[in-house]
This record gives sequence, C-alpha cells and structure tokens, in this order.
Amino acid sequence: MNIQKKYGNYELHPKMKIDGYEKEIWDEKTEIIEELKRAVREKRKKQKKCILAFDLYPGVRKEEIFQLAEALQPDCIFDTEKCAKDEQMLRKEFQDYITDDRVFGIMCHKTIDTWFEKEKLEEAKREIEAVESGLVILIGTAAELFAKADLLVYCDLTRWEIQLRYRAGMANWHSTNCDDPILTKYKRGFFIEWRLADCYKKERYERFSYLLDTEKENMPVLATGNAFRGALAQLSRKPFRMEPYFDPGVWGGQWMKENFGLDASKENFAWSFDGVPEENSLNLEIGGKVLKVPAQDLVLYAPHELLGERVHSRFGAEFPIRFDLLDTMGGQNLSLQVHPLTEYIYEKFGMPYTQDESYYLLDADEEEETFVYLGLKENVDKTEMECDLRAAEKGEKSFPVEKYVNKIPVKKHDHVLIPAGTVHCSGKNTMVLEISATPYIFTFKLWDWGRLGMDGLPRPIHIEHGMKNIQWDRDTKWVYENIVGQQKTLKKTKDCEIERTGLHSREFIDTIRYTLSAPYTVLMDDTVHVINLVDGRSARIESVDGRFEPFTVHYAETAIVPAAVGTYRIVPEEGETIKMVAASVR
Repeated sequence: MNIQKKYGNYELHPKMKIDGYEKEIWDEKTEIIEELKRAVREKRKKQKKCILAFDLYPGVRKEEIFQLAEALQPDCIFDTEKCAKDEQMLRKEFQDYITDDRVFGIMCHKTIDTWFEKEKLEEAKREIEAVESGLVILIGTAAELFAKADLLVYCDLTRWEIQLRYRAGMANWHSTNCDDPILTKYKRGFFIEWRLADCYKKERYERFSYLLDTEKENMPVLATGNAFRGALAQLSRKPFRMEPYFDPGVWGGQWMKENFGLDASKENFAWSFDGVPEENSLNLEIGGKVLKVPAQDLVLYAPHELLGERVHSRFGAEFPIRFDLLDTMGGQNLSLQVHPLTEYIYEKFGMPYTQDESYYLLDADEEEETFVYLGLKENVDKTEMECDLRAAEKGEKSFPVEKYVNKIPVKKHDHVLIPAGTVHCSGKNTMVLEISATPYIFTFKLWDWGRLGMDGLPRPIHIEHGMKNIQWDRDTKWVYENIVGQQKTLKKTKDCEIERTGLHSREFIDTIRYTLSAPYTVLMDDTVHVINLVDGRSARIESVDGRFEPFTVHYAETAIVPAAVGTYRIVPEEGETIKMVAASVR
C-alpha cells in the first residue's frame, strides 16, 4: 500500500461566519437563564400568564432542559411527554413502518400527534388553559401541540449526535430499547422519528423565539429565532461547508486518517459524510460564538434559494445530491451490492427516487492493482448465480465473485457510473468520492466476503431484494459502452479543460470536471451545485458581482453552492492547476 499525503489542509470543523446578530447568542448557562428570564419579564408586562415551551427534537436530554426550566422559577412545569403512548402502543402504531427487516423500514407519513394519547393530550390542554397567571413551562417533544407558546424555545440536535447517543445506550423516543442493535434504533429514527419531527419543526421555524443547540452535554448555546433564521437566510445565498463526520468499518482504510489528521488510535476510517445535509451539521459562527444546527434546517427553511426553482419543483424540500468518501486504502473490498430501481423503492419503501450513484476515484494506490466490480459478465445464468449467493449467505461456500461480475481496472480520476440496478463493489486500495442521489440507506448487499460487522454480528444480506432489482442485461459490453470511460471534453484551452464525466442517462445528476490554471466562470442554470476539490491545494469560489465574500475550498473538501448564487467564479491558487468536480441536477 502506498499512501501519499497530499496537503493536510482539510478543515474538520468548518465555521460559517454570519454577519450581524452578535448580541443575539449566548453560550454560558448563566447568560442563557438571564436572557430567558428577561424575555419572560417582557411578556408578563403585558399579560398575567406566560407560556414558555421547550420543544425538544427526539434525542435531546430532557433532564438538562428541566434544569434550565427550574432555574427560571416557573409557577408550574408540564412534562408533555407524560401524555405519550406507552412503548407497546407506539410500536403497534408504527409497526407497519418499522417492519421486521434489520435495515429497511417504510417512510412514515403520519403526523407527530399520533405519538400521544388523544384523551391525555386533551386533558393536559385543559389543565394548561386553566392556569390563570404566572410562568407556565411546557417541556417535551411536540410541546406546542398542548398550547401555543408565548415564548417558543426549540431544542435542536444533529442526527450524527443522535446516532452517537444511540451507540452510548440511548433508547428511541419514549422507549426502553437501550440494548437494541444500533441498526434497530437507527431504522426507527430514520423512517419514523426524524421524518415526523422534521415535518413538525418546519411548520414552526417562523415561530421560534429561540433556538437552543443541545449538542454538547451541559453546554447549551442559545440564539434568538431571529438570528437563527437570519443565519440560514445568509447561507442560502453563498457557498458553505458542513461539518463532516467519519466512522470506521470492516473494510475501512488509512487514507483519510493520514490526509485529514484523524484519530491515529483508530484502527481505520471507512467512510465520511461530507456533503449530506440530512446527516451533517452547520457550525454558525455568530459574534465569535458557534451555534451548531442540523444542515437539514437550511434545506427545510430555504429550499427555493438553496435548491433553485427547477430542483425544488421536482424534489420539494429534499436535498437530492449526496457526496461521501469511501476509504479502502490498506483496507478491503466493499460489499457486493445493488440499489433498487425507482419503482421498487417507491412501492416497497415509500421513497420517490432511488440511489443512483457513481465512484469518482479521488486517489488509488499506484503500486497495487486497483479495481471496481461492475456489471455482470456475458451470459450469466441467473438461477446459478442466485444459488451461489444463497449458499454463500448460509456459510456453505464463498461466493465466486469473478465468475459472475466484471473486475474493472481503475486509476486516479476515473469516474465510474452506477445507475440503480447495476451490480457493483468498490475494490481495496482506493479512495472514492461517491457522488449519488441521497437515499443512501437503500443498499441491497448480495455478498459481504463472509465478514462480521463492527458490532460482531453478521452484516445484513438482502438477496431477495437484490435479485428483484439486478438488471441482467448490464453485462461486460454494456458496462464499457455506457458507464466506464464516459467523460467528454466540452471545452479546452491552455488555461482550462471542461469535461462532462457523467452520470448515465438514467441518472438525474450531472457532473462536470474543471481542470483550471486560471479563473473560470460557471453558470448554474437554476440548480444547486455540490463541489469537491479533487486535485490541488486550494481554490476560491468568488462572486461575480460581490454578493458574497470569497470562499476557500481545500483539497478533498466538499462545499455547496446554493442555486441563488446564480453564477460563480472558480479561482485556482496562484501558480497551481486544480481539478474540481461539480454535481448538479440536470
């Protein structure tokens, strides 16, 4: 294995500077309490009764919020979650969405009021209404179902932190499943809790009196709703980065550890999300303080500016493009897999579009064989292949991958296209920038080389789903004609080469690679751009009309350029030739 460290300037905790609002953020508990007391006093000058709601995203530590509430010396506190359905009732309510599968559920389209017993909720409403004066505090998820708050403090939490809390033993909302496998907890969060909580939250953005960042234990950060909304509005009109996160895996490698300065004590790092608003967070720097919020808040609050009208009309408030990193340098092959066809993912799981994807080779070991498994060989016998897959799943034999699947040589800066239904697998000793549509959970593993997961359990295999989605005509000839070596030069001068590197006609994402030694202006065509500097120390994204300050992107970093920018200029570092990949919705 030969890992060449490139530049070492990747920012692990990027902060997005927000102009203004310096006096509308507090990061000391005593200051937070004083500010909330001040707001209550102002309300009570005009009315005898003030209702303050601490509305919690599922996963927020409620005991911390109670400490804040008690410091306000309220006349009464209502724990609204005492009206929640019990664990058995909740499971019955959502069993059709949870399903018995280890990985996959069905997207839930119910509303958050279904988490509560109707009679108890109505009784609590009457009790709250009966209080004639004083400070009344409501605490709990969906607290505003019980009464419209005079002061609404929304307690937010990022999804990555929720997952870390699951791993540390936290149960799902109003449940006791602390010891359940992580996949079980994650599935319930992904398909049910986060869906319903996001729908509830996005209806109330304009009502937030305050946003409380609850990421760090006992270290809350409070910002006014005005500052929170203003920060999102600013970000929706200029380039930004999110905070990436990294995780080990059974196939993980050493490239990210070496190039990004990650924890050297970890055995490996397998993948990173750096470009997935549904999972990543935003570090909003306001007046020298940092408010961490889910990047999904930006998608839900400003979808028109972020996505563009053309993209929003097709996807709604859903960010459709995902960038992530897959590190097998010194590691192992990924699982052999296939993604569902559009009609299958819709009919079975309630998702409106599927996970078409691609592998961009950010790096590859020059001293070792590097490859991807892609598409089927000529004249594969479907019945025989299924028989071998099932025997391998039972542990009776190893699956003979190279008997059925093409092993395609790849090198640095190759771009391999993988429309849904194509059997594929990234090989060892590669560093892949995966560019894909967002429904990232829907991977049907066919064979995983007989490995156990990081939890010590056999990794989930989904041959039944996989066999229904494999496109058997995608053989060797089809692969080379359609999804390998498909780059086309659109423009070439002494200072630039512009190439379309994909994706396939079945995929809605378009990717352009810019090789530049001089500034180049990009027209956005009413679509968000997700960009990554795949070669070069750094480049600036500049406004053509001064709308935003120059934004620097370092090697291997992913950034988002909102559609509202309209036109931007890529400026290489002086004396350097850079390569940047930009993905957009065609």
